[in-house]
Amino acid sequence: MEKDWRAVVEEAKAKAATSGKRGALSIIRRIAGGPKKLIFGAILLIVFIFVYTSSSTYVPPNMVGVRQVYFGSNAGLQKDTFGPGLYMVISGVERLHLFPTDLQIVNFSDSQSETSKSFRTAPAVKIQTSDGYNVVLDVSVLYRISDAHRIIVDSGPGRAFEDRLVVPRSDRILRKTLGELNSEQFYQGPQRIEKARNAEEMLRAELAPFGIALDAVLVRRFTYDERYQSLIEGRKIKDQTVFLRQAEAAVAIEERKRDTIIAEGKANQEVELARGASEIKKLQSQADLIRRKKAAEGQLLIELAEAKGTQLENDALQGAGSENMVGLKMAEVLQGIDGLVLNSSGKDGLNPLDLAGLLQKFEVK
Repeated sequence: MEKDWRAVVEEAKAKAATSGKRGALSIIRRIAGGPKKLIFGAILLIVFIFVYTSSSTYVPPNMVGVRQVYFGSNAGLQKDTFGPGLYMVISGVERLHLFPTDLQIVNFSDSQSETSKSFRTAPAVKIQTSDGYNVVLDVSVLYRISDAHRIIVDSGPGRAFEDRLVVPRSDRILRKTLGELNSEQFYQGPQRIEKARNAEEMLRAELAPFGIALDAVLVRRFTYDERYQSLIEGRKIKDQTVFLRQAEAAVAIEERKRDTIIAEGKANQEVELARGASEIKKLQSQADLIRRKKAAEGQLLIELAEAKGTQLENDALQGAGSENMVGLKMAEVLQGIDGLVLNSSGKDGLNPLDLAGLLQKFEVK
């Protein structure tokens, strides 16, 4: 009968959602046995809905539930966990404890601008360095719940695991690990980052047995106390001044080296230019000597050829027919003369009509 009653109630809910109040009232009348018992049926329905809703628990997404039974042979925390969904839980007999399964963050900071209302906030981590100075750290611890049953067994329900496990252990390990540095080492990045990694590894190892998986420990900001801040600023200014002077001295040395190299280069350049000019003059002298020698040899050959030609001409003129050549030469001389006045009388007179006499005068045989 109980199963039928619940089915009828569910049908009433569906009918009320689709058909309105009339459909729900008609089913209530049918349950109560007619119009006379309508009020009694409505009361029964309301009581059932109240009992049903108060005896169920909804597990939202990104959460997990752990059942706790108060009475009976199975009393205590149950090892089985419940994912997102709606579960029947008898009020007063059992309870479903909810824990988040997504990424959780605890922000250690005293500044409101460095925290968020969406995540847990804890006081900033106060560290005393090995040389006695105080440093305030802003840190974010990122983790996830890997075993909700282990969490509730060791630290209790709700967010008690943060107060009992995450916050105190994170603070202790960070103060212990980073406190091994002195102020100068803390100010320098590499050693501080290395110590932060060591702290993360130690915290991960401590939280793992309690069902907490650590993702990261992020050291976001650190602040020195005022007296050391003034001291370190003055020291850094002096250090930077020393570094500046060292850099200037190094620059001066390099400039002197540069000037020396430039001077040596110019001297080598002048030496090479002088050597090149000397080689050019030497080559020019050799070329001039060769040119004069060749010119003299050529002139000698020309003069020898001319002498040979003159000799050949002389030999030709002394040989047979030389008289004819003389006559021809004389004819060439007389060729351009238009008129010639000569004495034709007497012993030495020239008669142009006397060819034999003319040939005799020119000694032509």
